[in-house]
Amino acid sequence: MKIPQSIIAVDLGGTKILVGEVTPAGEVLQTKSYPSDTTSQHTALQGIIHAINDFQVGSTLIAREQIAIGIGVVGRVDTHNGIWHEIQPGKSELTNVSEQLESVFQVPCGVENDVACATRAEQALGWGQQSRNFIYFNIGTGIAAGTVVDGRYVEGNQFNAGEVGHMVVAMDSDARCGCGRTGCVERIASGLGMHERVIDLLPTYPTSSLELVEGQRIAAQTILEAAEQEDELASRIVDDASRAAAAAIMNLVRVTDPDTIVLGGSVARNPYFFRRIKQALNPRTMRFVANGLVYTKVKSEETGLVGAALVGLEASRSRRWEEVSDVK
Repeated sequence: MKIPQSIIAVDLGGTKILVGEVTPAGEVLQTKSYPSDTTSQHTALQGIIHAINDFQVGSTLIAREQIAIGIGVVGRVDTHNGIWHEIQPGKSELTNVSEQLESVFQVPCGVENDVACATRAEQALGWGQQSRNFIYFNIGTGIAAGTVVDGRYVEGNQFNAGEVGHMVVAMDSDARCGCGRTGCVERIASGLGMHERVIDLLPTYPTSSLELVEGQRIAAQTILEAAEQEDELASRIVDDASRAAAAAIMNLVRVTDPDTIVLGGSVARNPYFFRRIKQALNPRTMRFVANGLVYTKVKSEETGLVGAALVGLEASRSRRWEEVSDVK
């Protein structure tokens, strides 16, 4: 049977733009990946527009009608007004993403922070169906979290809640972060952070199997695989990363008292890293986290893409409500 409606969803990451066709129920019908450039909001948005255009022209869309566009981006977002405030600290261009994309594509558009999208997907279609108090902890190129308390997603005063990558977890660390401090979990446990630690430490581990290629980043999966093979440098980096991630998670547990910690993101999906983080958690700190550290229940691995689609769906429903109200 022909699927009646779908949403064009976009997940902007540090290394790629993922575009997909997603049903209102959260089923991912098809996806296509494009390189991303996040040096500025303007550049990133132009890349998103190009990717959507290419996806619509180059793909045979499955549903009869595309009712909205939903976008997940890095940085601070006022999703209620469709405004992207900041891509990263020090790089801020107030950008009305919804207005610009609606002008180009002539359908309602919603925009939200990428990890907030994943958290909203989990809330609607995953662990949120049985938990009103959970944390979605995302480890990818960077680290961030989404928090749901008493069934409500926490946005914060300036749409900045969840930037837990800048939580200091190693007071004796010399890993300097862009936020101005040292020892932040993002600089130790994220994909980019682990790569940077290889750069710093490789000269003292000449027998390591890890190799640096100019202009290329060592993938976190490569480092994790080397650690499993007991490479000394990789083992040190992954041990530090596991303990840092676990420390950040336990700090958050003390703040919001969740019953579930959902571990998400491309790096966290590695089973070896998942186990190492779990082993580093203190049972006394985690004793009230009834469901423990778990993977997502969202059927698609592309949780952020599903969440972006839900943001687009919400924009579509909001627009229809406005049109009905205008008629009345």
